[in-house]
Amino acid sequence: MTMPSTALTSRLFEPARLGALHLPNRLVMAPMTRNRASADGVPQLIMATYYAQRASAGLIIAEATTPNAVGQTYPDIPAIYTDAHVAGWRRVTGEVRAAGGTMFLQLQHGGRIGHPDTTGLMPVAPSPVAFPDPIVTPAGSRPGVVPREMTVAEIRSTVADFAAAARRAIDAGFEGVEVHGANGYLIHQFLSDVTNHRADAYGGSVTGRIRFAIEVVEAVADAIGPARVGLRIAPGVTANAMREHDIEHVYPALIGALANKGLAYLHIVFADPTQPLFRRIRRDWPSTLIANPALPWPTPFPADGGRHAGERLLAAGADLISLGRAFLANPDLVERFRRGAPLNPVRAEHWYGGGELGYTDYPLLTAPAGPAPFDWR
Repeated sequence: MTMPSTALTSRLFEPARLGALHLPNRLVMAPMTRNRASADGVPQLIMATYYAQRASAGLIIAEATTPNAVGQTYPDIPAIYTDAHVAGWRRVTGEVRAAGGTMFLQLQHGGRIGHPDTTGLMPVAPSPVAFPDPIVTPAGSRPGVVPREMTVAEIRSTVADFAAAARRAIDAGFEGVEVHGANGYLIHQFLSDVTNHRADAYGGSVTGRIRFAIEVVEAVADAIGPARVGLRIAPGVTANAMREHDIEHVYPALIGALANKGLAYLHIVFADPTQPLFRRIRRDWPSTLIANPALPWPTPFPADGGRHAGERLLAAGADLISLGRAFLANPDLVERFRRGAPLNPVRAEHWYGGGELGYTDYPLLTAPAGPAPFDWR
């Protein structure tokens, strides 16, 4: 009988390589929207505190960041298309690096998940299929709107925006970027036959629907080098009203088209090691595979923070394990896992927006009253 891993023997604490990077452990802080940027997308100093507190993760993938104005999803989301955005992120990466951490930045275009009340622009998408749920705007919750179908010229300019954002991310001090192709946002919308009704080269067949994702990844890889680029996917995940009918065809085709590009990693959301598609992806993907365990959402949050599920995924062939809520509530998650210590409860009311409450005030094992204020001198 296989014995469970102890705090001292778990593979989660083994060092790993990610291209040329040496990671001290196999735990990845997953990208999580926290809505603490300024209204114009500039990262704030409190974001540097938040990420630096969590620098013991083997890798931090910073939250979804828009590569252009029309791609913004919600209020107070960070961006990376102006010099001010770069300067704001440079403060974050500097503090994380000083604390011993390594960061990638996730690039996300919302597509139909956006609103004119937030951006002043009509959202764009592969097809004019409205987001069916209400969406948060600065003026409160509003019904989703019918997006404008992207022209081929707009598709090409969006690809260029992703590449430019990747270059800016490197200028801002990130080691690389993750292209967000999951959770119902623009790239995912192109992949799905429910949100992509196009009859041109970017729709219809599987080959057409994966084309935009491939072009974005290739452009980003050309801009900053493939070893600095990851891709996040979510086969069959229904977040943000997403539906897909043919994941068993779409994702093997996408992975087959990208497998020889020399990318840093592939990141699978809600990964389940018992599913045949996960096993096929692991077989077909030649480099690092980051797996995000399929944990209950939004509740109940497992008492072990997803550790057992992560160890199962490592045993099934994943190389790194990404966790979200566990890192959100436990700046010292790696040390808590090492000691077998209890985890802080997650305060869901502070997930999106606000100040330090539920953001930088979660207690450390060594400081029960909470972390000391960050010194910006």
